[in-house]
Amino acid sequence: MLNFNVPKHWLYISAGLMWSLVGLFLCRLALSWLIHGDTTSGLIFGSFGLFLALLTYKISLVRIAEKNIQRISSYPEMAPFFGFMSPRSYFMIAIMVPLGYTLRHSMIPKSYLASMYLGMGGSLFLASLHYYYRFRWLKKH
Repeated sequence: MLNFNVPKHWLYISAGLMWSLVGLFLCRLALSWLIHGDTTSGLIFGSFGLFLALLTYKISLVRIAEKNIQRISSYPEMAPFFGFMSPRSYFMIAIMVPLGYTLRHSMIPKSYLASMYLGMGGSLFLASLHYYYRFRWLKKH
């Protein structure tokens, strides 16, 4: 059987990259939808999306990221590469990916979806910074 153990400090980078890339992908989708609408509604829905991003980051994602960082910190020095996410997180991804696909292909106006996508994408990106900070802190100490 293949052994995918890596030094655990790389799990912080892996988690950060995953959260950053998904966050940026969602933000890119949201912005592409907002750009194709009129300017006024784009500013309104975009501003609401940014507000949601900050709110979601502060209320939940910062706690989830810190909890994941603590979990990774408890691992031995060499840890399974796919351990950068908890089994619950893999389950959530399995639900959220088809849900996102369904929403994108639904009759819901893209401007409304843009606020939700910008909110989730922005909060994921902000929370990803915690992983990079932890990685950098480990490299200094």
